[in-house]
Amino acid sequence: MVLLLPLLAAALAPAHDKPENWLEVRSQHFTVATNANEKTGRRIADQFERMRSVFHVAFPRMPIDMSSPIIVLAIKDEKDFRALEPQAYLAKGQLKLGGLFLRAPDKNYVLMRLDAEGEHPYAVVYHEYTHLLLSKAAEWLPLWLNEGLAEFYENTDIHEKDVALGQASLGNILWLRQNRLLPLATLFAVDTSSPYYHEENKGSIFYAESWALTHYLKTKDYREKTNRVTEYAELLAQKVDPATAATRAFGDLKQLQSNLEGYIRQGSFGYFKMSTVTDVDDTAFKEQALTETQADAVRTDFLAYNERVADARPLLDHVLHEDPKNVSAHETMGYLEFRAGHLDEAREWYKQAVKLDSQSYIAHYYFAAISMNAGVSPDDNAQVESSLRSAIKLNPSFAPAFDRLAAFEGMHRQNLDEAHIMALTAVQLDPGNVIYRVTTANVLMQMERGTAAVAVLRAALRVAKTPEETAMVQNFLTHAEEYVNARDRQELTLKANVQANAASAGEESANAEIPAEELPKGPHRFMAGTLQNVQCHGPGIELTVAAKGKTMALHSGNYYKIKFTALGFTPKGDINPCRDLDGVSAKVEYVESAAKPATAYVVAIELHK
Repeated sequence: MVLLLPLLAAALAPAHDKPENWLEVRSQHFTVATNANEKTGRRIADQFERMRSVFHVAFPRMPIDMSSPIIVLAIKDEKDFRALEPQAYLAKGQLKLGGLFLRAPDKNYVLMRLDAEGEHPYAVVYHEYTHLLLSKAAEWLPLWLNEGLAEFYENTDIHEKDVALGQASLGNILWLRQNRLLPLATLFAVDTSSPYYHEENKGSIFYAESWALTHYLKTKDYREKTNRVTEYAELLAQKVDPATAATRAFGDLKQLQSNLEGYIRQGSFGYFKMSTVTDVDDTAFKEQALTETQADAVRTDFLAYNERVADARPLLDHVLHEDPKNVSAHETMGYLEFRAGHLDEAREWYKQAVKLDSQSYIAHYYFAAISMNAGVSPDDNAQVESSLRSAIKLNPSFAPAFDRLAAFEGMHRQNLDEAHIMALTAVQLDPGNVIYRVTTANVLMQMERGTAAVAVLRAALRVAKTPEETAMVQNFLTHAEEYVNARDRQELTLKANVQANAASAGEESANAEIPAEELPKGPHRFMAGTLQNVQCHGPGIELTVAAKGKTMALHSGNYYKIKFTALGFTPKGDINPCRDLDGVSAKVEYVESAAKPATAYVVAIELHK
């Protein structure tokens, strides 16, 4: 069951009736925390590693390793499981969960019941791992196919030399034969807010029919050597609605419904057998017993990410009382304050986590990201940059840290070539993240590569999954296109002026080039005031900005290189720097120069009404 943030709140007593024995098992790709015994913890880690191996063989082009850690909470019984599961499933008549998947930018959680009933001993493990691999497509993949694939792969048996995939689910078959199927149009429209997704009776028909349709389509594709399921997924990725995409990929839906009903009534069902070796070196597993406080820290972190804040806070206070230097508890408290909008408090908690454990890439990342969001003072710049570089070093697969470092360098117009590489790395690690593409475009704009920025944003439009993302990208694209068009017009005007000046001076070069001027290396400063004494000489410009009795002399050897923007209004026509700036209120960005006389080099001018 895929559950994305935010979720609802429920009740949990922070105190235990008696201490529980928790332990942690770490394999190469997973961390398992369990209140069962060591043998069970190692078995769960082994099965996740084997399932990862199966998917790697079955889908060699699928990125099967997440950039963020995968933490499996393997809970021994229903009572302890319900203390952690979402409120939506606790009410009477709700579907009983065997497990769920929870994804956040910095970590992935799998919550599973070890006593869950099923026809296959590791059904929950395989079901949740399928969701994990599909998580990047969860926003455009319809719920029926997401759950259908998870149901399909949960019936997997991994043997020493082969793997059986997609074995029939007898429980689903019996349920479907005893109940009326949902119309396919209804099945395709089910989302996470639908009662068919939560209520026990309706939920059962939804899951059973999702499995049956997926099993029928995959079997039909294999038998007829077609790729209809893949074609359907490609249409969905192009934002075609599920019902229309189904008609185009599978044909008439009434006929498909009839075929599905006949398929369910047939006497036998096939499955897929894959010859492969899934050796896992369990001697490399590392296990350790968790103290009661450490176990509470794990549980409270899951509760925080599961939006059960009312339950997380008292347990978290207990952990910090028992162990004031618990790094995980500091990170969790930072996360809760961040979600509550208390940025100063969140920043302080993450700052303390960094001090307590410099190996915590999450603490480094959140400290820097929150600092940037709140507005970094010049005194904090070095620490923010250092934390982002530490996060990247500690976890080179963590895309958000690359994105924030690119944004940081772009904001300060420093190391722009590196910023571009950082932004591209974030996109490569998570191609479906629209924000990373927008950051790339912003860096390109700072590099004065407007045309390239427009191309990136047009590609981002094709990746955007929601109306909000589409509107955001379109807004950036409009401004980028306006910037490119204005620069083109400015360049033509400026070149014409230079040529005219050269001709009037009797010079022979009718194609005079605009002189280049290298900016001095130094900190970027800002000053708001009134622009005065504007004088042009060819493409060069001299001016001053006056504010509160202070005057700053500014210079540019090529006013085409100055980035002009307007705050709160739209200028009428193109800006002529030599004619339109005198007496205007503005904020200027400049670079100090050590040269004499002390004239600052102007980088950008933001015009105010």
